[in-house]
Amino acid sequence: MPKPTKKELLAKPVEHIDITKIDGKSLVDAYGKMSFSARDLARAAKIYDQMLSDPNCSVWLTLAGSTSAGGCMQAYVDMVKNNMIDAIVATGASVVDMDFFEALGFKHYQGTPFIDDGMLRSLYIDRIYDTFIDEEELQACDQTIKKIADGLQPRPYSSREFIAKMGEWCVKHAKKKNSLVQTAFEHNVPIFCPAFSDSSAGFGLVLHQSKHPDVHVSIDSVADFRELTEIKMNSQDSGLLMIGGGVPKNFAQDTVVCAEVLGKEVPVHKYAVQVTVADVRDGACSSSTLKEASSWGKVSTVHEQMVYAEATLALPVIAAYGYQMGNWKKREKRNFSKLFGK
Repeated sequence: MPKPTKKELLAKPVEHIDITKIDGKSLVDAYGKMSFSARDLARAAKIYDQMLSDPNCSVWLTLAGSTSAGGCMQAYVDMVKNNMIDAIVATGASVVDMDFFEALGFKHYQGTPFIDDGMLRSLYIDRIYDTFIDEEELQACDQTIKKIADGLQPRPYSSREFIAKMGEWCVKHAKKKNSLVQTAFEHNVPIFCPAFSDSSAGFGLVLHQSKHPDVHVSIDSVADFRELTEIKMNSQDSGLLMIGGGVPKNFAQDTVVCAEVLGKEVPVHKYAVQVTVADVRDGACSSSTLKEASSWGKVSTVHEQMVYAEATLALPVIAAYGYQMGNWKKREKRNFSKLFGK
């Protein structure tokens, strides 16, 4: 067979799901009468709705993995736009390589895992399981991050602060409006990426620092920890909706312990839902099960649910249920970005 062209392989864009058009309530009600993962998912959706209906609860989204590339990007945007999320802790890839990448006018494409990866490399196509990305466009994303950094006062920034600058840039320059980065900026929802350099942002900042070796922009991960802990200390109660695990999950949970280290007594996270395919047999489950986290004084076990499912299946159901139940309409906006002057 003839070798496919790059144009042929990058022909079918991933379309992002619209949670506002899903009958989440009927599905969750039906799942709640079943067993196994269906019932777990139903309980998770109802716990998330409890977070939205609790007037004293701030809601935190932690995001790891590639769901944004896989079609959930608009779901996260709609959750922020409709006051269903108050703070976000994510991987750099989710925020930069996927969301900000599409804000630049680029797309992710439906592909296949059954393909010669050497051939993809020769065409400068990167693969995320069955999803393709144009590597040359990713390098354009690197260069845009460099350009943003070049225009800032040289000093250390928290990732939250730098991502807000990215959101501000999107307001003026983005080809695709209403990205998560832009929407969060406009709605005063802070985004933290504690491993920010593990992404296209890292390459862009390396380019920036290479150009300005003596005086430059850098990312202060300790400031991230301090700022997110300030959000916890400014919340009466809090709930975690965790997609995947890893650094974002543990970082958000650790704010309770960090507040204690600072001499401030705060309640553990009152609600916790995690959607993951990770296993517990390596002693981690991509940063501990929720019950295990309670032994560290991080979360309550009263309103917690592990959902062992691939997140592109589960997240839209949870989010659509919360949207359709409508408790977000009565929530007070937290505007946590204003704690830091925006």
